[in-house]
This record gives sequence, structure tokens and C-alpha cells, in this order.
Amino acid sequence: MSPPKSTALRDKWAWCADWLAVAVAIALPWSTTGSLVLILLWWLARFGMGDHRAVFHEAGTLAGGLPPALCALGAVGILWASAPWAECIDGLSGFYKLLAVPALLAQFRRSERGTLVVVGFAASCIVLMVASWGLALLPGLTWRGRNEDVPGILVRDYIAQGQAFTLCAFGFCEVGIRSWRRGRHWLAFALLLLSLAFFANLFYVTASRTALVTIPVLLVLFCGLRFGWRIAFAPMLALTVVSAALIWQTSPTLRHRLTAIYDQIRDYEPSGARTSAAERLEFWQKSIMIIADAPVLGHGTGSIREQFRRVVSGDTGPAALVAANPHNQVFAVAIQLGLVGAALLLAMWGAHLLLFRGSGTWATIGLIVVVQNIIGSLFNSHLFDFTQGWIYVWGVGVLGGLWLRDSHSAPIARH
Repeated sequence: MSPPKSTALRDKWAWCADWLAVAVAIALPWSTTGSLVLILLWWLARFGMGDHRAVFHEAGTLAGGLPPALCALGAVGILWASAPWAECIDGLSGFYKLLAVPALLAQFRRSERGTLVVVGFAASCIVLMVASWGLALLPGLTWRGRNEDVPGILVRDYIAQGQAFTLCAFGFCEVGIRSWRRGRHWLAFALLLLSLAFFANLFYVTASRTALVTIPVLLVLFCGLRFGWRIAFAPMLALTVVSAALIWQTSPTLRHRLTAIYDQIRDYEPSGARTSAAERLEFWQKSIMIIADAPVLGHGTGSIREQFRRVVSGDTGPAALVAANPHNQVFAVAIQLGLVGAALLLAMWGAHLLLFRGSGTWATIGLIVVVQNIIGSLFNSHLFDFTQGWIYVWGVGVLGGLWLRDSHSAPIARH
């Protein structure tokens, strides 16, 4: 007996939504426009699936409900913003992607194609990594990538590329260790080599300072989860110190990146030369002043640029810069939505950390996605950035759905 037409149609929409999610994961490391088009098509397919009850169910949980709640507060925040209308709409664009989290959780809690999304993202990053090494090792190429002054960056920027490569490095390491324990030694060896290739690119080619801060934290977290906190601490600390010393001596790119930021902080003056460190220090200081003026509900969605115009009047040098991005996610939310919005952001991160408590592969990789976003958001507004924000949303949504599916089906399988 053939299924009803409505059921068959929903299955077709579900098939389209799954493969569009895979396509989004493949496109994210490469293209903003392509990713945005695919995301819009994915939303259309999601509506066609008609599983609104499942989405509302996920929105009723902390992990699925807090992201849309933060987005809703951002939408309401336009009502008390004094910024120009165009800036209000631009400010709202940082929040809307959070609406996808419960939809992705609902979709991949039930779909069998969630693994393909993860594989698609990893394969896309492998191609990007190989091309990055090609640009770095073949200086005679006529095309030098997106920025000739920063070798190894084909598209995007080194921060976005560093985030994607960090996720892949730890993800391949996780899967490689599990493969080894299952006796699949050749697969484990290949995966660990891929992980080392990503790490080497991060240390010797791109050397994103955000990634360099995030990697030690993730390394401690990963080793604690995989080998035990007491057992792994001493040997991993020794290995980390030895590896750091070796990399420091052999990577001029890394030495330049780290010593440059030290020099910038040491020589910082509010009216001095513009550097990335000086700009961040000024942005953070002024962000605290702006938040103090409207601590509860903030100045409204899209008000960051307008508030910086107000406080930089008469300043010179880095102190005179008008920022649309304070380079800190908590500040970026608190300026617009006050401490209420900042508390909602922190609660969302906390809910996602709790979502991935457990020892499964999806839980470990999902936890790495969340912790990476939290650490990176100390120095950038990663949720509001296109690539980093969508990687977080796709990572939490897809990996969370996979983890929920596996963790809920495990008890049934044992009976």
C-alpha cells in the first residue's frame, strides 16, 4: 500500500532539506553569497516539511528555545533604538540566524543524513586546507589568494579560516582516537594525519591569534574528556610545553603574530597609531561606558555605531574610531539589549554546553563547537559574524540533533 500523497510530499521536502543542509555545510568555508542562497532554500524546504510541531517542541527546551528568545529580544529592541532605521535592520541581521537552531535540532533528531552534513563540512575544509598549503608552499603562483600580504588565505579571512580549521583538527582527532579503539588502525592513522595537517596550517601558515588562544583551552578540554582529567593533566601539560617551544622556534609566522600583539599592547596610546590591539582596547573601554548609560535594556538593536559616534566626539587616533563591532560578543549584545540581553546570551551558551554533556562523538565535537565560540567571542563578535555565526548555528543544530537522536535511541536498543 503506497503512503498518502501528503506523507510522500513531506518526505520529498525532508530529502531536499537534508541535502540543502549538506550543501550549506560545504559552502560555509568558501562563500557568503552561495551560503546565504542555500540557507534561504533550506528554509523553504523546512517550511515544506510541515513538521512545525517538532520545531515548537525543540523551541520549548532550553537549548532550542533560548536562541529564538535572544533573536526575539533583538527584534523588540528596535522599538527603543535611536539609531537610523538602516542601522537597526543591520543590527537585527546579527540575531536572525539563531532562529535556525530549533529547526535544525528537530530535523536532525529524526534524519539519517546528519552525518553527511558533518562529512561535507570536513571535506570542504580539507580542500581549502590543501589549497592553503599550496599558496604557502608555491610562492611563484600568479594568484596569491584573497590577501597577498597574508599567504594561505584563499577566501574569507584568517579568523574565519582559523575557526573552521580548528574545528576540523579536533574533530578528526576525536574520530581518529575512536577509530583506533575500535581496531581500525589505518583509518585512525589517516585521520590523525589530517588533524596534524590542520594544526600545522594553523601554526605555520594562517596563525590566527584567536585560534592560538582557543587551541590550548580546547586541548585541555579534549584531553580531559578523552583520557580523564587526573590522568591526562601532567603528561599533556608537559607535551604542550614541549610542543609550544618547538613550534615557537620553527614558526616565524606564529612568532610574528604573537610578538606583534605584545608590542601593540605595550606601545598603546589612545591617540597613537592604529593597531588591532589598540582598537580592541579602545572598543572595550568605550563599550563599558556605553553599557553603563543604559544597563538594563541597552540602547536598542542596531545602536552600536550610533553610541560610538556619541562617545568618540573630540578624540583622535584609535580613540576616535566609530565601531559597528566592539569585538566582544557580550559587549555587542549588552550595548544593544543591556544586561538582560547579555544574561540571555550567557544562558544560551550554558544551555548548549549542557546539551552536549556526555561521552559520544557528537557530544564531544558539539562541545568543542560551543567552547570555541565562547572563547573566540571574547575577542570578536562571532555570533554576529556571518561565517563564524552560521558555523556555530549549524554545528549546534546538526550535532545537537545527532546527539539527541543517538542518546535517546541507545536505551531502546539495549532492550
